[in-house]
Amino acid sequence: MSIACIFSGLYCEADEIASAVLDRTGADIISDKDVVARAAALSGMNEDRIGKAFFAGTSIFNRFSHEKERATSWLRLAAAELLTEKENAVMHGFSAQLPPESISHLLRTCVIANVQYRLDVAEKLGITQAEAKRHITKGDEDRASWTKETRNEDDPWKASLYDLVIPVDKTGVKDAAEQILEQLANPAVKPTASSAKAVQDFLLAARVETSLAGSGHHVGVAARDGKVTIIINKNVLMLERLERELKELASKVDGVKDVDTKVGPNFHQSDIYRKVDFELPNKVLLVDDEREFVQTLSERLMLRDMGSAVAYDGESALDLVADDDPEVIVLDLKMPGIDGIEVLRRVKAMRPEVQVIILTGHGSEEDRDVCMKLGAFAYLHKPVDIETLSETIKKAHEAAAV
Repeated sequence: MSIACIFSGLYCEADEIASAVLDRTGADIISDKDVVARAAALSGMNEDRIGKAFFAGTSIFNRFSHEKERATSWLRLAAAELLTEKENAVMHGFSAQLPPESISHLLRTCVIANVQYRLDVAEKLGITQAEAKRHITKGDEDRASWTKETRNEDDPWKASLYDLVIPVDKTGVKDAAEQILEQLANPAVKPTASSAKAVQDFLLAARVETSLAGSGHHVGVAARDGKVTIIINKNVLMLERLERELKELASKVDGVKDVDTKVGPNFHQSDIYRKVDFELPNKVLLVDDEREFVQTLSERLMLRDMGSAVAYDGESALDLVADDDPEVIVLDLKMPGIDGIEVLRRVKAMRPEVQVIILTGHGSEEDRDVCMKLGAFAYLHKPVDIETLSETIKKAHEAAAV
């Protein structure tokens, strides 16, 4: 049987439609939860961090860590493996956008409805209209971001992305399921030797992509009959050197017979390609109300290939700790509002694995004793030698990774 890939808007009753298809076919379900769990097992990454790749709004550290892109590459590999294992399945959710168009026995289905229908569905679930509107707006933003990441298309509801678009507000759940079942029986989406080969090509491309991502590279990868094409989509100052490195890494992956590289459509944009060095800190949060000082410090760390973000007060810093998973914090003590000692106390209560370096120009020995008892990694005084601070951050990064 063909595999139904169902992508939908929030409150469009896609779960009910998928369940009806599953009941009639006896197919296996491939859910986002299944794909995330497999990706986490393959990569060693935390499931919550991998799952964040589905949603709009990347971490402020992502331009240094490429964590979202790495997570997406592992999600592709997980989806590819599951597709090789399942001959009869419904792939439902964000994961439905992962497989490439070359796999012809996948029935790509979009389930959507007008806003009022979605609000009515939410109301039946006990959700107020105001809350449902917020959910729908955020859900559509997430889907647009994910479709851009996986299909290079800003509009997640664009008809050309799908074999079947179902307006469930007009068809109802039962007829929507019937349409999917009818199309699954269409010879045009039946498995063939060619489509099975396309799944193997997808699997090989995903293996190469994760291998390159593990070496700090974020590039596009396609494969056909063992020949791999690597697409570089950001401007590179030393293109030939990068191409040689990518070819060497990709050629080591089992099943790769040949490797080619090419520049993609975004190559000539202003973004500069940056390889991630996982041995260096790339999720450092600098917290200080002296704006000029902390911005200069961030620039000096970047020259040493360390990625950092900046917060100018304690409250903003705590929000970033909750939302963006910094590994190391360089923290001033004397700030308006929530002071550094209270920030340290809350960070260690909320995220004890985060390493906090105190960097202050006004601290006392008593402050130092309090900070170290609260779990600070180090206590440094301004002005500090940049090499001393850099080495301390590296050691804190190593401690955070343990």
